[in-house]
Amino acid sequence: MYRSTAYVWFDTEYSTLEVENAVLLQVAMRITDADLQPLDPLRRDVNTFVRLPDGVEVSPWIKENMPDIVARCRSEDAVEVADLDAQLAATIDRVVVVPGGEFKRRPILAGNSIHADWWLAKKFLPRFLDKLHYRHLDVTALKIQWQDLVQQEDEFDKERTELVAQFCPEPKIDPASKRHDAYYDVQASIAELNFYRQRLLAPR
Repeated sequence: MYRSTAYVWFDTEYSTLEVENAVLLQVAMRITDADLQPLDPLRRDVNTFVRLPDGVEVSPWIKENMPDIVARCRSEDAVEVADLDAQLAATIDRVVVVPGGEFKRRPILAGNSIHADWWLAKKFLPRFLDKLHYRHLDVTALKIQWQDLVQQEDEFDKERTELVAQFCPEPKIDPASKRHDAYYDVQASIAELNFYRQRLLAPR
């Protein structure tokens, strides 16, 4: 039985909560091994703002709750989505060694409610998605089991910066950007999986 070559922790922010009509605003990625240790220096983590296409408006909720991200997407710092797709694919090629190039050894896409991020990646980031295994590691599945089976008060609250820092190996957290920020959410997902591993999955 093989261990996973890598987990590709991935999160997005997007222009409307109606995902089928959304475009990407922010994309974050960190690549770890199966022990959740980063495989690349943190300075190479992806935290990129995507240029809003001309004529595309964000929803009122996004405009109200994520004004800083929207401003970044309309600034000179924002990148074209095709360039981001190439960057993500090149990063996986550089960081992850897939033995023999076997499909079953490709890295695993990981995160919370990762299906929504996968859907947007399928639409906008095909080169990136082509580097990944078909399986996903969705931390939300363990969250549901924790809530339904354990029913303890010490649930994982990602808004608690100190909790994320405690359980995320090598955290790089800006407390000012923890709400509606893809890079913070990537680290929170890593931390949450580690939280459940230590409490729910640890050998007895």
